[in-house]
Amino acid sequence: MRKYFGTDGVRGRANIEPLTADFALKLGRAAAGLFKNNDTHRKIIIGKDTRLSCYMFENALVSGICSAGIDAVMVGVIPTPAIAFLTKSIRADAGVVISASHNPYYDNGIKFFNANGYKLADITEHEIERMIDNNEPALDPYSIGKAYRIEGIGRYVEFVKNTFPKNIDLKGLKIVVDCANGASYKAAPLALRELGAELILTNVEPNGTNINDNCGAVYPENMAKAVLEHGADVGISFDGDADRVVFSDEKGNIVDGDKIMGICAIDMMEQGTLKNNTIVATVMSNLGFEYSMNKKGIKLIRSQVGDRYVMEDMLKYNCNLGGEQSGHLIFSDFNTTGDGLISAMQVLGLLIKKGKSLSELCSFIETYPQVLNNVLVDKKVSLDELSNTSALILKIEKELGTSGRLLVRYSGTENKLRIMLEGKDEKIITAYAEEIAEMAVNEIQGKK
Repeated sequence: MRKYFGTDGVRGRANIEPLTADFALKLGRAAAGLFKNNDTHRKIIIGKDTRLSCYMFENALVSGICSAGIDAVMVGVIPTPAIAFLTKSIRADAGVVISASHNPYYDNGIKFFNANGYKLADITEHEIERMIDNNEPALDPYSIGKAYRIEGIGRYVEFVKNTFPKNIDLKGLKIVVDCANGASYKAAPLALRELGAELILTNVEPNGTNINDNCGAVYPENMAKAVLEHGADVGISFDGDADRVVFSDEKGNIVDGDKIMGICAIDMMEQGTLKNNTIVATVMSNLGFEYSMNKKGIKLIRSQVGDRYVMEDMLKYNCNLGGEQSGHLIFSDFNTTGDGLISAMQVLGLLIKKGKSLSELCSFIETYPQVLNNVLVDKKVSLDELSNTSALILKIEKELGTSGRLLVRYSGTENKLRIMLEGKDEKIITAYAEEIAEMAVNEIQGKK
């Protein structure tokens, strides 16, 4: 069990333990000390989203990194996947992103990429935690790193545009783009406009506190509504750090990560570029989506929740497409992590190449009714200790049989119990979800 790191770096309420400026300094120093021993590049690149607290954490991380004898390279507000790309591009020891992704502005987080652009393995995060607690490394007054800034958005935009098919452009396509007042507010419009798209932009005026505020990938219904209002061809909604994306078709229907994976997988298989005719999804992906893929001759492997676990399984099974229903999509021929803008480029390229609408492209994918209940809890008590809840889960799993699925787990980034059910009857699975939630909350409260 890790002490500070969750499923996607360190995350919590900004300026409250453990996510304080003092901790960020120690985290920067420990990470720099670890990566300095592993390589000779002697620099770490730092990006951030638009939260007010990002400036505080950026300065603290820079201090910690420089105190360990490594240069700190700042690129300012930029999408998370841009840091994965730039870490490799400038030959850095590591990349750091200051962001709490889709969470409200008062939360924040710090996550790392290694020199190859991959998120850190659990064992590496354990070692950083050990170094923090032991106040390592020892400081050397004669070896202090430099801090400086470089331009990053232009490099990333060119990189993203190069993933779009070379013989076409986006002229004639009207697109609603919701940037969540987050990290994509400059990069996404720039890349799409340079390819000729007509854009209706929403939530591109960050003020430090409006990131993800009733906008972005967590609230895609607003983007879908704008698609209908403007008669747009498609809608694109990024989350706060732009590592995930959700779409709307021309009819205002939400198109999630499962369906985007599905249409891209079919196209890649037809082009002969889908490795092993296999994709990696997570335990959250819809059962109907899996059956739809199987009918087309595509195998689906399920990983743990979290795009870094998806990437681990993609490497393990030699796959080049994977992702999550939530919109984290990894096209590993291009990047090493979920990338909302690259995903958008692949989907928009399909619309142009096929000459079809997004609703037409997705029509072959069937989905089962799915209920996701996110329950706030006072603390995360192991499900093994919740005997009544565990017994209820087993009972419902037996009743669902092979015609449905049940998954109960704690969020890796918030104090929430996530209850997901799929089945053919939405009323029945909704009642099951509510029953489990009530049982779990009561049992957890009884553990105080």
